[in-house]
Amino acid sequence: MKKREKVSNIMTTEVKTVNLTNTLKEANELFAEKHIRHLPVVSGEKLVGILSLTDILRISFGNTFEGQENADDAIFNMLTINQVMKHSPVTASPEDTLKSVAQILADHEFHALPVVENDILVGIVTTTDIIKYFIDQF
Repeated sequence: MKKREKVSNIMTTEVKTVNLTNTLKEANELFAEKHIRHLPVVSGEKLVGILSLTDILRISFGNTFEGQENADDAIFNMLTINQVMKHSPVTASPEDTLKSVAQILADHEFHALPVVENDILVGIVTTTDIIKYFIDQF
């Protein structure tokens, strides 16, 4: 195992994103469609926040109303991504080591970090990415 393995070697570079004009319903559909749990929020290419599936679940009825798939529509229409997202998220650099990123994830109990270079989103690294890397080392 390389002691100084860089985040750029394991991060996802084809990142699904939303912007401030997207709706929470669109974000929720993207989570379901792409089977992802984190969406960086961008303005152009610049990162402005991060929205997680957990953020959506906190404000939704989820599966409370069986057979009523649209139960959350009123909530999704009342709130915006800007109101629900985490502003100014902690980020990683492509040059950061996996050890330093793993430490940030553990210390803050995060599950994903956007990766930025010169304020531009270039990727995302998740706890799953790091676990898969370590599994491959054995």
